[in-house]
Amino acid sequence: MSTRAPILYLPHGGGPMPLMGDPAQAHLGAFLKTLGQRFPAPDAIVLVSAHWEESHPSVYADERPGMLFDYYGFPPETYRFSWPAPGSPALASRIAALLQQCGIECRQVQGRGYDHGTFVPMLLMYPVASIPCIQLSLVAGLDPLQHLRLGECLQELREQNIAIIGSGMSFHNLRAIFAGEQPEYRKASDQFADWLVRTMSDASLSTMQRLDALAQWQQAPYASFCHPRAEHLLPLHVCAGAAGGMAAEVIFNEPLLGHRVSGFGWF
Repeated sequence: MSTRAPILYLPHGGGPMPLMGDPAQAHLGAFLKTLGQRFPAPDAIVLVSAHWEESHPSVYADERPGMLFDYYGFPPETYRFSWPAPGSPALASRIAALLQQCGIECRQVQGRGYDHGTFVPMLLMYPVASIPCIQLSLVAGLDPLQHLRLGECLQELREQNIAIIGSGMSFHNLRAIFAGEQPEYRKASDQFADWLVRTMSDASLSTMQRLDALAQWQQAPYASFCHPRAEHLLPLHVCAGAAGGMAAEVIFNEPLLGHRVSGFGWF
């Protein structure tokens, strides 16, 4: 009998800071630590990180993935984190086959390592690192429709207790973050967050209305300010596609790095 795994869109914070006990990210760290206890452990995880883009959808196929410390200027100990979760070449091949059945060319990649969009939230959620985890890349060009379609092609995995996780940030304007607390910036992030929460969680919206809104997310209030590039938002599109456009539960909606950040789940 199959078990239905969750679909999650999570904020992963700034670099390794959630793992450093940073006070500004304490709420995020506490949320991620308890989230893995909220539902039975999946048999495997497919994770879409904001920190991996390829010209074609790509899956990370190493049996024993390494670590990719893709951040700079942090203390030496932050380059010694380890999250030795196994990979699964068989599941990577299956994901590639599912995408190819949808007419999407998919490549399998080896030797990359788990980037911090993966190992930071996963170290907090699943510190034992026993669940196989497969990273799936974003696609260069960052077309929202293309990423909704990627998720649609993966829907059957959820029904076989394979969780689908998007790791990004619902606000990602580094210039605004580094500028510190600014009332006009906070207003912008709040209005975009309000739009995003309503779009994702309002059960009165039809599936088509929700997916259309996500496809046209750049028309939302302050969209281009909150996301000068879309790479931290589009993992949400993959999740929404995998969930069939159904309404999500808001699981995180708090200030982070001076701006309101949201996370969503389908259970």
